[in-house]
Amino acid sequence: MAIIAAMEEEVAQLRAQLSQAQEVAAFFVDLPIYRGQLLGLDAVLARCGIGKVNAALATQYTIDHFKPRVILTCGVAGAISPEVRIGDVVISTGAQQHDVDARGFGYERGVIPRLATSLFPADPDLVELAAEAAVEKLGAQRVHQGLVVSGDLFVHSREQREEILRFFPGALCTDMEAAAIAQVAAANGIPYLSLQAMSDQADEEAGQAFYQTLDEVLAGLNQVVLGLLQRLRAQL
Repeated sequence: MAIIAAMEEEVAQLRAQLSQAQEVAAFFVDLPIYRGQLLGLDAVLARCGIGKVNAALATQYTIDHFKPRVILTCGVAGAISPEVRIGDVVISTGAQQHDVDARGFGYERGVIPRLATSLFPADPDLVELAAEAAVEKLGAQRVHQGLVVSGDLFVHSREQREEILRFFPGALCTDMEAAAIAQVAAANGIPYLSLQAMSDQADEEAGQAFYQTLDEVLAGLNQVVLGLLQRLRAQL
């Protein structure tokens, strides 16, 4: 399996738990990749960098060179649904890009022209396993399932948040990579899942909240990831 995350902080705790870990040289600059075992599973861990292009490049490279059977992306995101709070975990049922805008050609916001689909569903079996793990670790009140939207934008105002919700009223959170990873996984026919912990409320305090909460929310998220891997080990 492959685990892809944007930032060093998001991969550090998982990398520390890799047994037989070795760093693998990648063709791209600034794409650290590690392989080893996590809870007995053969795993590749890639730190893709921030943004959709970096995420897509890293995902395709990982698929081409390591042939993972499952792709998991995990990290922090901004909560945009009023039902989701800092520290909660969102399990994606699907991902879409909120900043794709071809309305001038008659397409709805988020629709990629001339592509069969622009909403990339997560694997339902992975969603179910992740939900079990998350509820066990965090409690049901802190676990949500639904749409994740991504764009090359750190959402840091109520105005930005409300604009996204106007076009994607069912979205639970926003990040800068998940939909790109989902699209590449879908193009390659590989099951994927996004697991995200909320670091902020995507408002004017988002930048400050991000750094204040990062360590705590990632610790909780990584417990969920490990719980998912324990369940996944029996199936791979």
